[in-house]
Amino acid sequence: MRASPSTARAINDRLALRLLQQEGPLTAAQLKTLTGLSRPTVADLVERLQGAGLIHVVGESGAVRRGPNAKLYGIVADRAHLAALDVRTGSVSVVVADLLGTTLAEAALPIADGTGTAAAVEQSVALLERTAREAGSVPLHSVGIGAPGLIDPATGELRDSSGLPAWHRGLVRVLQERLPATVLVENETNLAAVAEHRDGAARDRETFVLIWLGQGIGAAVMLDGRLRQGASGGAGEIGFLPVPGSGGLPSAVDCAGGFHSLAGSVALCELAARHGIEPSRNAGQEARDAGEPGKGREAGEGSEAREGWEKAAGGREEVAAVAAVRTALEAGERGEAFLGELADRLALGAAAVASVLDPGCVLLAGAVGEAGGPALAARVEERLARLSPLRTEVRAGSLGDGAVLRGALLAARDAAQDALFAPGG
Repeated sequence: MRASPSTARAINDRLALRLLQQEGPLTAAQLKTLTGLSRPTVADLVERLQGAGLIHVVGESGAVRRGPNAKLYGIVADRAHLAALDVRTGSVSVVVADLLGTTLAEAALPIADGTGTAAAVEQSVALLERTAREAGSVPLHSVGIGAPGLIDPATGELRDSSGLPAWHRGLVRVLQERLPATVLVENETNLAAVAEHRDGAARDRETFVLIWLGQGIGAAVMLDGRLRQGASGGAGEIGFLPVPGSGGLPSAVDCAGGFHSLAGSVALCELAARHGIEPSRNAGQEARDAGEPGKGREAGEGSEAREGWEKAAGGREEVAAVAAVRTALEAGERGEAFLGELADRLALGAAAVASVLDPGCVLLAGAVGEAGGPALAARVEERLARLSPLRTEVRAGSLGDGAVLRGALLAARDAAQDALFAPGG
């Protein structure tokens, strides 16, 4: 069926706006080339988008011949402001950006253990409100939230999960009730995969699996350029994956005995202690720097085997695990036994993923994945090749722990652009 004139205009407008957002300022001639539209059609859409306040002239091209086609058109970035939140077990981070994703203001806040649900929610909401005011007077259009736990694919709501603070769900509800903005929530690991796909180490991959290595273990599945959440939102919950060597089996309510018991931060700290990897002089400060709110999760009490690492890292298990990996890489031969066993463990989880999905590429992401970098990824890839006949490249994520916040911002930006770039938006 042939599209109506109004539908055709809407499609052309959105195509041009997407190109301007992705490629930066463009001339009308460049838009004509990229869209394949005729010169009169491009002239009409440029005039229409300018009249709607969506684009404006931002300069001129370097062409010798001056004229209408030499004008450079760009998105009106302050047409809307966006916000992204990275909600962790013991902290919340916020960034406010314009429609092009340029950061205007950012802040982070630790949420102390024992803080009541209502108090934690109010502190988080106040942080967002302050940051939005610092960014300027433009109202928030869309807010993206990354949080641990399952997102119900039918309702888009954060599901109640054992072991996670109650204030997480309360914060989402309050923001949805108070803000005139669109509020979106997604699992943190899924958002990290979106960010790595759009801006990070998986830009050239339409199919891959991201394994998040942090306080806990998770995975995100990207197939043919689409994020796959699963029937209940639980695709990628590999912390519960039964694997050899964990000393037990996980249960429906506890991932102890699953892959988490081999590759979570607590297990990594214990592994480092067993291999005699001691905190370097700078490991504690570097780890604490990496563990500021928004970059590391608060931890509980550690075992005696982790005492040295927790002292160096200020008591945060994820931060201590990051320090352990960095120290082992700096230690040369002394760190090889630890790194080798860590790679063996990670290869087990990667092999299970590869045997089911055959993604061709696995990303090691999160704070620990970033700390291991290409050196750890290469070790895992070599061991994975022994376990699986399926050729699978292993890469280190390039966005580190900041991938969650970046992914939340991308989700907010997509929502705003879908609304603003629509006819009458």
